[in-house]
Amino acid sequence: MKSLFIIFQYLAPQHLLSRLVGKLANANTVWLKNTCIRKFIKRYGVNMEEAIHANPDDYTTFNNFFTRALKPGTRPIAEPMDAMVSPADGVISASGDISADRLIQAKDKTFSLTALLGGDDQDAEAFLDGSFFTVYLSPKDYHRVHMPCSAQLKKMLYVPGKLFSVNQTTSENIPDLFARNERAVCLFDSDAGPLAIVLVGAMIVAGIETPWAGQVAPANHGASTSDYLHQQPAIQLGKGEEMGRFKLGSTVIVLVGPGAVLWQDELQENSVVRMGEALGTITEPVTY
Repeated sequence: MKSLFIIFQYLAPQHLLSRLVGKLANANTVWLKNTCIRKFIKRYGVNMEEAIHANPDDYTTFNNFFTRALKPGTRPIAEPMDAMVSPADGVISASGDISADRLIQAKDKTFSLTALLGGDDQDAEAFLDGSFFTVYLSPKDYHRVHMPCSAQLKKMLYVPGKLFSVNQTTSENIPDLFARNERAVCLFDSDAGPLAIVLVGAMIVAGIETPWAGQVAPANHGASTSDYLHQQPAIQLGKGEEMGRFKLGSTVIVLVGPGAVLWQDELQENSVVRMGEALGTITEPVTY
């Protein structure tokens, strides 16, 4: 069965399926969206008591439900100024050091830092010998992504690519998965120094959005780069502030420079995390 699933990943019309699902997820036909939302909640055990709008029928579309906001205080942000926090609800699928331009994808599989960041050696240089962690968001999770520390946006890249599903099976069997899939790469100057947050798309992910650019993916163009370093006013984001969201699930990868963060021992593969909880301590907070 696993082999058949991997074969399907290569043969399936990834973008066509994803765009069709996107149209369905954005439909506002009342009976259709209510049926889809209610079946989804039952299938995945979504905790609607955390949402500002607990009644599934209050959402105008499935996408509106999927990117639902939570009640204030539901995800408290770790208070110490030097705390590095989880950007999302999910499971740590990988973490560790960045060695010789390689990050861990899954057991016995690595992929290129430079390729992940869109192929720019200068962008990658800041993270060589640094560290990273990857958070997988399951269907039941809260799907907004928040800042792990305070930062100023420097640059965002949209990198077109494949739309393989992202899960343990594909991570273990599809080479360079995260560096091949469509993604938004956000580069920051932060309290922890250079910081990258990569929002990775996947099959049937209907879109990736950021507060400053709106919909980033799917895009009607090829690779693009937006320079925000000299924009006035600067895009400053505080720790815990929203920086993106997925219309249907996927993965977030956070990168920091060498020695920038002392990670907690609990930051292990398969650890369950919640947005805002402390994952590490910034060793020497910097100004930018």
